[in-house]
Amino acid sequence: MVYWPMPSTFATGLAMGESPRWHDHALWACDWLAGEVLRFDAAGGRAVVHRVQGFPFSIDWLADGRLVATSPEGVLVESGGALTPYGASGRGWNEIVAHPAGHVFVNEAGFDLMGGQDPKPGTIAVVMPDGSSREVATNVWFPNGMAISADGSTLLCAESYAHRISAFDVAGDGSLTGRRVWAQLDDDCYPDGICLDEDGMVWYADVPNRRCVRVAAGGTVRDLVEIDRGAFACMLGGDAGRTLFVIANRWDGVHGGASSGVVLKTEVETAHAGRP
Repeated sequence: MVYWPMPSTFATGLAMGESPRWHDHALWACDWLAGEVLRFDAAGGRAVVHRVQGFPFSIDWLADGRLVATSPEGVLVESGGALTPYGASGRGWNEIVAHPAGHVFVNEAGFDLMGGQDPKPGTIAVVMPDGSSREVATNVWFPNGMAISADGSTLLCAESYAHRISAFDVAGDGSLTGRRVWAQLDDDCYPDGICLDEDGMVWYADVPNRRCVRVAAGGTVRDLVEIDRGAFACMLGGDAGRTLFVIANRWDGVHGGASSGVVLKTEVETAHAGRP
């Protein structure tokens, strides 16, 4: 296993950062507490591109270049410089990933973590280009980050409360079949945001353990990056696709919440693949 050095600081000043994405030669992210969709320049300076009311929310892009976002009111799409309703309305979705065929996958936890509800399984839904939606997976234990393989055939989803990454086969109509455990992790591991690399491995962020981990199918840990606060999500980007960006926040538990959000970065050996 490779232990990477503490990443350098790329940007500071986020209230609660989440959902890093590499798009159009730039890093993007969400600041949940500020309600902002952010685009960063090469020096770490940021611009507010959109505002979203409430949290959680996550972003990706359709094949035609329009930004789509989850929100507490449903899935939104960029139109006329603003975010407008797109589909799956009336549900508070968490993560989103867009498939090359045009549909998007979203998930929800199934319970109110911040409200202190007892955990119960969540769901994954697909939203079609016409705005229609349907559930395509159930009994998903706190679904968090999702990624789609480069060929579009496989959806991976981090199940934080089951300590695993699950895989599904993606059908042409967005249905998910062939569910399987892609990587079973140790019971003290809580995978959150994820991304794929060209070797078919997954980087996942782990809030309570303050680290990002690169894991192979089956669960073997190959690389580890330790940081000084909770790692909420990670994304491979940069011009060569080998810069690992980590969104990290101080985390004082459900009642204490998040603060002091930063974006960290370090160079790794294997480039990004797939979506997001």
